[in-house]
Amino acid sequence: MPNYNRAKHSCYFSYVATAPAFSLPALLFMTFHDMYGISYTLLGTLVVVNFCTQLAIDLVFTFFTKYFNIHKTLRFTPIITMTGFLIYALVPTLFPQVAYLGLVLGTMIFSVSAGLNEVLISPTVAAIPSEHPERDMSMLHSLYAWGVLGVILVSTLFFTIFGAENWMYLTLFYALLPVISCIMFCMSPLPEMNLVPEKETSAARSKSRTFGMTLCVIAIFLGSAAENTMTNWVSSFLETALRIPKAAGDIFGMAVFALLLGFARTLYAKYGKNIWNVLLISMIGAVCCYLTVSFCPIPIISLIACVFTGFCTSMLWPGMLILMEEKFPNPGVAAYALMAAGGDFGASIAPQTLGIVVDKVAVSAWAIELGNTLNLAPEQIGMKVGMLVAAIFPILGIGALLYIKYYFKKKTV
Repeated sequence: MPNYNRAKHSCYFSYVATAPAFSLPALLFMTFHDMYGISYTLLGTLVVVNFCTQLAIDLVFTFFTKYFNIHKTLRFTPIITMTGFLIYALVPTLFPQVAYLGLVLGTMIFSVSAGLNEVLISPTVAAIPSEHPERDMSMLHSLYAWGVLGVILVSTLFFTIFGAENWMYLTLFYALLPVISCIMFCMSPLPEMNLVPEKETSAARSKSRTFGMTLCVIAIFLGSAAENTMTNWVSSFLETALRIPKAAGDIFGMAVFALLLGFARTLYAKYGKNIWNVLLISMIGAVCCYLTVSFCPIPIISLIACVFTGFCTSMLWPGMLILMEEKFPNPGVAAYALMAAGGDFGASIAPQTLGIVVDKVAVSAWAIELGNTLNLAPEQIGMKVGMLVAAIFPILGIGALLYIKYYFKKKTV
């Protein structure tokens, strides 16, 4: 049997190399807002473009998996990531008058590779023989979080020394990471994977399996929404709502958020078990964090609640994959693609919703009046209301998990 350790390490590094595609735009929201006059709604739309592009890739692989050469696609994906970063970096040169158009184009391209990674990396790791496959899956997703942490620290250091207005040079640096990832994959033997799950022997069992998968997709949608709303807006929230300077906000906010995200996933990778219990506690914790951020008038407590959301939501995406694998052994690449589609849909809808809420609330008469009463700017009120709306997703997630436990207890899928 081939030694797949190199393949596993290639998958791990690929998640690290993809981290800038998710975290760098969020770090630059306020920079784009100030430099190019891009509204909060349009900034939220960049997140929608990112995850809707990934969603399209997810759906393509859900229904047309058998038409792809999985190994060749996996090895070519990092080149797409590099291309997206290069276009992103050339926005001031190629699109000086229509910067937003360039940002959308770059986002779409590196989002294609991010979607391919989500669809292909998880089943690749799952296909590698292991004594604790669920822990390998958690470790994979923890390395994404550590990658985000690295991006935040490196970016903050760069912005402090060279200024955020030179962000395009930093993007060129991040374009080098997927080149390394491509080389690693080309030098690694890759395991064979099931493209589609085996067909059920009875119509009733097939129907039960379909409904069970639908429940898992709904749950990962809500979990992804809970995680990615804070991921994409924590930097802007701390800067706008709490008046924390950008560098301090990125370090003590977004960086600590990513640190706790990675720490919790690594913790599960080493000691994890009882994934349903972990998911339920995580959803409850996320609700508490969002409500604290929304209502607490003490900035330091709001900051702690923001970053602790990272710990609470850490397992909501990888944990649902683990739960799906428990309920549906050997699910196939198509099942992973469908789960990724649910997660990407949540990651696109929720941050965009918050951006729309902030823009609408900030110009409303009642927000201005309430701001005068509380000595807060309308944008601060808008951010807090947006976080309150975001609490809806983990609240619904609690209900989804409770129903999943009831359903799988009663049904054999």
